[in-house]
This record gives sequence, structure tokens and C-alpha cells, in this order.
Amino acid sequence: MKYARSIAFVALTSITLISAGCAVVRGQETAGSYVDDTGITTSIKAKFIDDKIVSASSISVETLNGTVQLSGFAKNAAEKTQAEQIARNTRNVRSVRNDIVVRQ
Repeated sequence: MKYARSIAFVALTSITLISAGCAVVRGQETAGSYVDDTGITTSIKAKFIDDKIVSASSISVETLNGTVQLSGFAKNAAEKTQAEQIARNTRNVRSVRNDIVVRQ
């Protein structure tokens, strides 16, 4: 089980780095803050994977200058709230914008 979790974490980290790789080139942030933001995003997604309430595959995480934006769909209000709490309690997060939509 730990081996599968490690593989998922590495895959998630790789996808995060690849998908966010253009941010520094566009001049949106410094290289140092880009690395910090990537670490925040990866940490939150890893916590989502370990959480029994939050579906990591249904919720997207983006970070810019310490501000985290959550988007996607939640099964219920508890999942939406849990995702936000995980993000808020992650180191170096300045603020969280929760745009998760609860499916009816």
C-alpha cells in the first residue's frame, strides 16, 4: 500500500511540475516563489490522497504566491469544507479561494 501511495505521489508531483511549468516564463512570479508554490500544491494534493473524505481526482489545486485556489466538484458540503481545511492548514499557504462546486 505504501508503495502504491509513493508512486501516486511521484506521479502527482510530476504532473504538477509539468502543468505549472510555464508560470515563471510568463513573469508571474519569481523562480523561488514558483518552487514554493509547486511544493504547496503538491503537499495539498498528497494530503487529499491520504484523506478519506476528499476525492483528489475531483478537486484541482493551483497556487500562486501562496494563494491556493481550489476548484472542481465535491460530493457534499463536508468534502468541500474538508478540502479547504486541508489547504488552509498546509505550511506556507497565505490564503485559500474555495471555488469547489457541490454536486446536487
